[in-house]
Amino acid sequence: MPDNTVNILFIGDIVGKIGRKAITAILPKLRKKHNIDLVIANVENLAHGSGVTHSTLEEIQNAGVDFCTSGNHIWAKPEGVNILGMPDSPVLRPANYPPGLPGHGEKILTIGTKSILVINLLGRMFMKASPDCPFRTLEAILTNHREKKFDAIIVDFHAEATSEKKALGLFVDGKVSAVLGTHTHIPTADEQILPMGTAYMTDVGFVGATHSVLGFSPESSITPHILQLPPKADIPETGTASLCAALVTVQSSTGHATHISRIYQEVNI
Repeated sequence: MPDNTVNILFIGDIVGKIGRKAITAILPKLRKKHNIDLVIANVENLAHGSGVTHSTLEEIQNAGVDFCTSGNHIWAKPEGVNILGMPDSPVLRPANYPPGLPGHGEKILTIGTKSILVINLLGRMFMKASPDCPFRTLEAILTNHREKKFDAIIVDFHAEATSEKKALGLFVDGKVSAVLGTHTHIPTADEQILPMGTAYMTDVGFVGATHSVLGFSPESSITPHILQLPPKADIPETGTASLCAALVTVQSSTGHATHISRIYQEVNI
């Protein structure tokens, strides 16, 4: 990597087997094409739409994912909770969950000569969980690391409300390299560099079945709306898959972003 920049690919929520296969098919070429230094992916939906397991995590790591963030579904499988508790776990859980839970909400990564801080947060608006304030949590994390020099600071804000996401981005504009939203699985067309140098995108999107409802089959998603029955986790395993991501370039000397762009690719699985 050039001494003065870091290229980071941030991949949205990976949903199920078809999402993992899309990562395997597309990611190696993306890494080469864009000279990617670090690949981060959200894995809260990795194992059949909810949670993560050792085998599903290994599958995307073999394809080129370096580090992982998550969200409210990361607790769905006991195996995933064990992964969070590993001493050098490659998966974050939101930092603003109550103290005492397994895992960590922040991690300092060393990539070559570069030091990169990754932070994971959970939103509060329209979410079933009731975490601590993401704004104050993020502020406390940055204060705790104020004596350290990072080449980049990346924040995954796993949240429902677009207003909450944009507010957090502006709250830390110039203090972090990027605030990238996850959770809604729908990529937004608002990628931008905020006035003080933070790359921002309300939602990066997801990786999974293109002709689906957030990665789940249309039939299993439409019926609950009509009959008011609980939804079933029916995820297509073949067909067209989409990969949504954000490509961010950060100036190491300032920690500010100089570029952000949406990545969207389809592949037949």
